[in-house]
Amino acid sequence: MSRVTIKEIARRCGVSQGAVSYALNNRPGVSEATRARVLQVAAELEWAPNRAARQLSAARSETFGLVLARSAQTLIEEPYFMGFVGGVESVLAEKSYALALQVVADLDEELATYRKWAAERRVDGVMVVDLRVADPRLPVLRKLGLPAVLVGDPALADGMPCVWTDGTAAMNAALDHVASLGHRVIARIAGPPEYGDVWIRDQAFELAARRLSLETRIHHTDYSAAQGAAATRDIVTGSPRPTAIIYDNDLMAVAGLAVIQGLGLSVPDDLTLVAWDDSALCRITHPTLTALSHNIVGYGAEVTRRLLALISGAQPQAHLYSTPLLIIRDSSAPPG
Repeated sequence: MSRVTIKEIARRCGVSQGAVSYALNNRPGVSEATRARVLQVAAELEWAPNRAARQLSAARSETFGLVLARSAQTLIEEPYFMGFVGGVESVLAEKSYALALQVVADLDEELATYRKWAAERRVDGVMVVDLRVADPRLPVLRKLGLPAVLVGDPALADGMPCVWTDGTAAMNAALDHVASLGHRVIARIAGPPEYGDVWIRDQAFELAARRLSLETRIHHTDYSAAQGAAATRDIVTGSPRPTAIIYDNDLMAVAGLAVIQGLGLSVPDDLTLVAWDDSALCRITHPTLTALSHNIVGYGAEVTRRLLALISGAQPQAHLYSTPLLIIRDSSAPPG
């Protein structure tokens, strides 16, 4: 069916297209009787405004951008970003905004995407994830004048607006928990070391280990199930074998649990496991996994609300969204 146009409404009402435009946009210049007639005909014809024309006239795209520099396979497997994007969309739907989601191979492609979006005025602002230490994206976004809200700690944001969760407090809670059970040799299977949130967790892990007099080691991965499983096998078959492992996401923890059970070991009798980014995965395993939990959908929604406020003139600021809460489940026990 062809789109109903202002021209068709004008023909049916017997008025000019300009009069129809005034009536539909609630502007002066037509009588109340004409306005009522135009609105009635528009409703009968199920007329809807032309989105592209509205964007041009308003000088806004009514679109936000999100670029993910991760492999498609990791994104398919990892629940975190599906929850985060779900939170973003829940807010954008209320505002009739769209999300431009781009998956790229690396930071260079991500920067190229921002430059293209800015040149073409494709987006009103962007949400930036996976912050790096001395992140090269931040000066580029400033130069482009592209409004941005960063998803990460203020220590990584260089004064730009950001929304963050307290990774240091969460890591302290995880190590305090396993130490209180009596574990003294603890491993951590972490994300990529260049990621800022991983860097913050690394520092918190090392400081807490010294405070608690623990023997620790860290294996960095790409957050994928495959590398999480491989790191678990290396740790468990090495010497000395830890009695507890902390994982930087739930996907690697579930993969690690399968490896441990495949080696004939028991969780929690032989090993205690703790996962970051609690999801349904942690609740359907056997045993269920102790996890650092926070509302990922709510996190995505809050980042989106902050970006909407920013483009409406709000002052840039850092906003602490939450501190992940330790949920103790069946994968925690004293050393065997």
